[in-house]
Amino acid sequence: MTHRLAAASLSALALALAAPFTPSLAESAAPKPAPAPAAASAAPQPTADLPTLVSQVKIPYEQFKLDNGLTVIVHEDRKSPIVGVTVYYRVGSKSEPRGRTGFAHLFEHLMFGGSENVENFDIPLEAAGSTSTNGSTWYDRTNYVETVPTGALDLALFMESDRMGYLLGAVTQDKLDKQRGVVQNEKRQGDNAPYGLVRYLISDGLLPVGHPYRHSTIGSLADLDAASLTDVRKWFTDNYGPNNVVLVLAGDIDAKTARPMVERWFGSIPRGPEVVKTDAQPVTLAADKRETITDQVPVTRIMRAWTGPSINDPDAVPLAAGLSVLGGLASSRLDNALVRGDQVAVSVSAYSQQHEQLSFLQAQMDVKPGVDPAVAEAKFNAIIDELIARGPTQDELTRAATQIVSGNIDALEQVGGFGGKGTTLAEGLLYSGDPGYYRKQLDEVARLTPAQVQAALQRWLGKPAYTLVIEPGERKLDGAKLGGWGDEATTPAPTPDAKAPIEVTRTGPPREYPAVAPVGALTFPAVETARLSNGMEVSLARRTAIPKVSMAITFDAGNAADGPAKAGTQSLMMGLLDEGTLSLTAEQIAIEQERLGASISAGTGTDTSTVQLSALTANLAPSLALMADIVRNPAFKPEDVARVKNQQLAGIAQERANPIGLAQRAIGPILFGPDHPYGGVGARGLPEVVSALDSDALRAEHARWLRPDNARITVVGDITMPDLLAALEKSFGDWKAPATAKGSKNLDAAVPAARPRLVVIDRPNSPQSVLLAARVLPIRGTQGGMEALELANEVIGDGFLSRLNMDLREDKGWTYGIRSGLTGGVGPRAFNVFTPVQSDRTADSIKAILGNLSAFPATKGVDQTELQRVTEGNIRGLPNRFETNGQVLGAVLSNQLLGRPNDYQRKLPEIYRAIDANKIDAAAREYLGSENLVIVVVGDRKQIDEQIAGLGMTVEYLEADKL
Repeated sequence: MTHRLAAASLSALALALAAPFTPSLAESAAPKPAPAPAAASAAPQPTADLPTLVSQVKIPYEQFKLDNGLTVIVHEDRKSPIVGVTVYYRVGSKSEPRGRTGFAHLFEHLMFGGSENVENFDIPLEAAGSTSTNGSTWYDRTNYVETVPTGALDLALFMESDRMGYLLGAVTQDKLDKQRGVVQNEKRQGDNAPYGLVRYLISDGLLPVGHPYRHSTIGSLADLDAASLTDVRKWFTDNYGPNNVVLVLAGDIDAKTARPMVERWFGSIPRGPEVVKTDAQPVTLAADKRETITDQVPVTRIMRAWTGPSINDPDAVPLAAGLSVLGGLASSRLDNALVRGDQVAVSVSAYSQQHEQLSFLQAQMDVKPGVDPAVAEAKFNAIIDELIARGPTQDELTRAATQIVSGNIDALEQVGGFGGKGTTLAEGLLYSGDPGYYRKQLDEVARLTPAQVQAALQRWLGKPAYTLVIEPGERKLDGAKLGGWGDEATTPAPTPDAKAPIEVTRTGPPREYPAVAPVGALTFPAVETARLSNGMEVSLARRTAIPKVSMAITFDAGNAADGPAKAGTQSLMMGLLDEGTLSLTAEQIAIEQERLGASISAGTGTDTSTVQLSALTANLAPSLALMADIVRNPAFKPEDVARVKNQQLAGIAQERANPIGLAQRAIGPILFGPDHPYGGVGARGLPEVVSALDSDALRAEHARWLRPDNARITVVGDITMPDLLAALEKSFGDWKAPATAKGSKNLDAAVPAARPRLVVIDRPNSPQSVLLAARVLPIRGTQGGMEALELANEVIGDGFLSRLNMDLREDKGWTYGIRSGLTGGVGPRAFNVFTPVQSDRTADSIKAILGNLSAFPATKGVDQTELQRVTEGNIRGLPNRFETNGQVLGAVLSNQLLGRPNDYQRKLPEIYRAIDANKIDAAAREYLGSENLVIVVVGDRKQIDEQIAGLGMTVEYLEADKL
């Protein structure tokens, strides 16, 4: 699946790839310390049954159709004054002709470039408080999403209708060329990742040339170069008529109100041709097929794949559940046998990626370094074959179903976006002729029997398979030549776009923008506070939208507790919490979570180490008992330590193989130096540190940092404070701090003096260079009153409409996306700019970044459009930020970390309205300039050295394997 804009930050700016499908519904002899009291143990307790859980997944809707064929679905959800606008066009990459692969996605990008009455699609909507608009393309459809304040719904409908009915008079050669460049960089970015070419090889290996699902949605570079304005016009007129569209409005709206609004804006758009249906059946290979390639990867990956049935086939849900049992559950067959058992793999997965006319069924394994891949593969295949032959147990199926249903309850929180209720309703109608198809899937998954799953697995996974092996070595395949029709070796490439002049004229009369209604005051839940009998602070923000509870236990530790010298210690210790307690094995912990429909995870941030729980309210008591056992009683058995160490070491190797990971690992030590707690290489740490850790060291680390006098509990969800306290007392109330001293961090340690530096890390065969520029600022995260700086950062680089993104992406087409950011730790903050750019524009991109920073505000202060967007636009968009329990939990945790009041979010409108252009310009002048930046470049020196030399900066070089 390709998106118009992927999330861009220091942690990820990667091409969005297909996710595993869930029905969319989608012993040691070592001495052991004494266990905690029985109140904290995870003894089995009654849980909610599946039919009860399924009954809680409801998305009621009304449906109507306009005379021109536009189908409209309305779902009313009044919990927040927002409406998700979801538009699905019944056309995707499977409809592309030979020589034009990637065109459906390229056209999706053009849909954001303005229409005859809308010069820019994003500016008016973001000014009105919309989420960033977005779109995505896949085989069967193209969709467009935005979530707007209720008062801006009329504006969103006007704009969606304008590009549906009045696009062609605004599409120019210049716009086509620029978006062609953006999409080609999107492709390069995906190709540049480790294992990035796998997405092409799987479909090539399973499907014959010309099959509609064979070529990739991103397409080939040659086909993208060939796309012309004539192609644009034909694609639009052939496929983008209202009769090929499903429009979903979900949120603070009802059908009676929506219908006249929709009729006003869409009613006059004429019908178009029906989208031509394609013949795209699953394909059975004549015999098993095998392919081995080398790539710049750290471990061997083995993948086994088949094509499967359509999403509407009776076998679709049984296969999804069966593959979850195989490699989707935390207690999956592959995990238990290969990762925990024989320990021949560091990671495994299996899933069914379902589409309208077929599915891709896949299992994969990353082989543990030092293990013979042939031995690992034999075990891998034996586990698959065993499940095919005998099927799953009823207990496995029940756990898989519980996890699927619990995930669908989570999805009820979000009205719009790619994973919201609008998407669920639209895809049900588009693919299955029924917006409520998700309930049929859920009902079916709850009733599944082992025999049904066994039969489906035998029908589909019993067929010949395609096996792909990716071994460490030199990348020999060229991603630029992959992704196309498949006959490029025998057929000449299409002629590049001749850019023949085409008259661009209006196709309809002018239309006026509708007014945007005011928004009410932000509704942010009140935060109650209390303490347990042992002194642990408890905070609760009660929300009753869904029957679930989200909870975090935060410890004042994080990566900063390691410092540069011990980097990776906290991460390994936290990673071992759910890998075995004094009474439960890792497998038993995983099984119990699945049985409860709960999710417990542990990890580290910069300043805190956190254990999080997402639980069904009905199952909160046993979920808390399990969480408490994990937090309080980790066993740190030597065999578990060895296994998780190997996984973390493999993760370090993956980071070193990834250009984004390399840049991230390099920047901390350069910026903060060897003495500051922030100067480490990141959470996974250094291999020499991780390799040296043993059970005793990890127990000491746990006693030093994970203790009740260093913790606080924060909860958001469907529970009252009295009920919450009663449950927490049973699980944590008797937890006492050890007699040893708790850990401490010196966030006041000195950092190196800021100076300009250009640091290059060579990564051969890279079609892009990753740029990361950063500087430590003379402010701390706990320093209040810095909102003007945060808004200045939005102007320069944080958002689609930022100056950096509009310049390097939208105007120049050198990148798929660029973002700037301000780190949010307790200690010194840093400013950063991050982007992958095409290799031949590495130096030009650096110049452009520095130029934009220097100009703000020296020669280009914030203008009125920018000021309105980041002040009033942000105020109007606040309800979008706090739609889900997870979003509210994140806000409350941030307030706690940075010492802000519990009602900080409610004060934001007042704070933003007090910020004027002078304050934003002053903040930019003081903190966001181009001077003294460290610039890290990860790219192919053969392609970039000559460019870099022209910058006139002294160049330093770092070796990837030293980071």
